[in-house]
Amino acid sequence: MKRVTKAVLTFALCLSILPSFSVPSSAVSDAALDEAIRDTAEYVYRTIKSPQVGSVGGEWAVMELARSGYDVPETYYGDYYAAVEEYVEACGGVLHNKKYTEYSRVILALTAIGKDPSDVAGYNLLTPLGDYEKTIWQGLNGPIWALISLDTGNYEIPHNPDAATQATRDMYIDRILECQLPDGGFSLFGGTSSAPAASSADPDITGMALQALAKYQHRADVKRVTEEALAVMSEKQDDGGGYSSWGTSNSESVVQMIVALCELGIPLDDPRFVKKGGSLLDNLMTYYLPGSGFSHTASGDGNNQMATEQALYALIAVQRARDGMPSLYRMTDALKTTGGGAAAGPGRGTGLPGKHADVRQVPITSPGAEFDDMYAHKNLMAVNALAARGIIEGVGDDSKFAPDATMTRAQFAAIVTRGLGLPEKTASVFDDVPASEWYAKPVATAYFYEIINGFSATTFNPGGTIKRQEAAAMIARAAALCGMDTDMEPAQTRGALSQFDDYVKCADWAREYLAFCYREEIMTSDGMDIRPLDNILRAEVAQMLFNLLDAANLL
Repeated sequence: MKRVTKAVLTFALCLSILPSFSVPSSAVSDAALDEAIRDTAEYVYRTIKSPQVGSVGGEWAVMELARSGYDVPETYYGDYYAAVEEYVEACGGVLHNKKYTEYSRVILALTAIGKDPSDVAGYNLLTPLGDYEKTIWQGLNGPIWALISLDTGNYEIPHNPDAATQATRDMYIDRILECQLPDGGFSLFGGTSSAPAASSADPDITGMALQALAKYQHRADVKRVTEEALAVMSEKQDDGGGYSSWGTSNSESVVQMIVALCELGIPLDDPRFVKKGGSLLDNLMTYYLPGSGFSHTASGDGNNQMATEQALYALIAVQRARDGMPSLYRMTDALKTTGGGAAAGPGRGTGLPGKHADVRQVPITSPGAEFDDMYAHKNLMAVNALAARGIIEGVGDDSKFAPDATMTRAQFAAIVTRGLGLPEKTASVFDDVPASEWYAKPVATAYFYEIINGFSATTFNPGGTIKRQEAAAMIARAAALCGMDTDMEPAQTRGALSQFDDYVKCADWAREYLAFCYREEIMTSDGMDIRPLDNILRAEVAQMLFNLLDAANLL
């Protein structure tokens, strides 16, 4: 209860600071804005220790930290750049065959940290955006983010020899304009044959379109479309100052309109965007969870990583506009990081000094691996990072990950031994693990390296679901193989577990393992319970293993 009380008091304090914006009600003061940025940037930096190539826990986190002014060690950006190089090399420079926003997102992040996107491990990541047809394939997102990313560094669009139609900036601008809906706004597939019959303006896509068009207000047609889009978004803004998308009021929709106004140079107290409940910024702050980022909706479901990352860059956009700095996407003042590639993080991916000789980093073999049921999931970064290395797989036809499904003991043994890159063993001591089964070698390997124990001297129970305390024990033993100090003094164990209401339910044999996992943040202490006897979920397993590999310098 202490942590909840502290968060509530901190939030109340933020709201109590006197306003400085000329908004008629519940305005957010300069001091509250600055504190929310500092607090959220700290949360993002603390949560995303090793940013990977990805829409969550990747480029947005890197970009916003670089644009925030928050003090981040340069090695953080250097290690991210090394991860990008590894990823680009693994996929031969092809980040995705269809979703070209993958290139745009990486270009944004690299520009923010002063890196050249035209030469990443020998590949020019700008070149794909020269293919007009492929860039617009995924809907309006394609041309929008192509324009934004190209304009962040004022990059020329390279000639793409493989393109059926060579793109130009004007072509992308015209594409956005021709997709305008009758009501004045935009939607993902508006203006195309894929659009629903009764399309209406979507606040997210309309906000993004306005961001892309912001630099082209000298064109009369762009100026006209901009004013029409602003008018419909003023009309759609609700009495609380926010927006709904897909029938639900959410923070991300507010974010995109905040950034749009900032890119256009329109103050947030513009009368068109102040409603009974206040401004867009006032609305966004209702989703703020001090110390824990932002929530997606106001339903009380807690923080959401995607919502947090988007909210942070919106706050930064507001701060930059307030302070007269170049806007979020006008990166003339981008960081100039000097470290680059693997050299930026000494020994990156080589493991800890005391690791077992057989433990090794698992390289990326399936770049771009993703699952249909993981969109905006809090464990998305971990799942995608492990899938890219072939450590975890989907279910059925591999298009789904089933994040809330349980995991068997055999499946757990398989992903842990894969995650550590251990050589396979074949000699099994368990009668219920036939040599003909797919899990025979993973179980034999896990037993050989003392990661697992049996239910008895001769049985393993491979099909049994694994409990949270069992998972902690296996992960802790794997951590010892990685060279981590897993010893816990009794006082340390008590201190780590006594913060949880149900710590007395932990088995005696599991307490030291659980305490180690919480101490090293392999398991997170966001909740008030350990739930040691609950079945652990697939997404939770992925996060634990990702956290272990990160802590063991194996990513």
